[in-house]
Amino acid sequence: MTPLLPHQVRRARRWMTVVLLGLLIFIIGVEPDLIGMDRSPVIGFVQIGTWLAGLALLLVAAYATVRVIRNGKPTSLRADIGVRLIATGYVVAAAASLADFIGLGAQRLPDITFGPVQVIGLAVGVMLSLLGLILYWPRRSPAESAPEKPPAEESPSRSGQPAHED
Repeated sequence: MTPLLPHQVRRARRWMTVVLLGLLIFIIGVEPDLIGMDRSPVIGFVQIGTWLAGLALLLVAAYATVRVIRNGKPTSLRADIGVRLIATGYVVAAAASLADFIGLGAQRLPDITFGPVQVIGLAVGVMLSLLGLILYWPRRSPAESAPEKPPAEESPSRSGQPAHED
């Protein structure tokens, strides 16, 4: 794998900054009391939308960061599976989070609560996306990770004396 150029390093750093911004939005969505915005004892649509928007921003930026780090390396089956797991994890997290709003959950409007099954679904979705990012990360080939061998020394002649040229 070729080293990253300075503009690629800057691009990767920018995307990592967006990852942190997405993480901050996700955390604020999950726990709005951290910034004094917890106005209701229940979890509502806006709060769910906030953490899903933060998670989406985090995952897109993480994908873009790893894509820059891959530096044009051809995608393998492992990397393709990783990209699909990132998207699948987000769909699982969104479906679990919005289950009651889209008619999949046990509660009906207006008495909606974010239950333990939905929390598990959100956690499973995030973990699937994390697994996808790990699979998408470029893997070193054995040739890249093998230590370099020192140059071979000239072998002495059979008699143990160095060979002389006439």
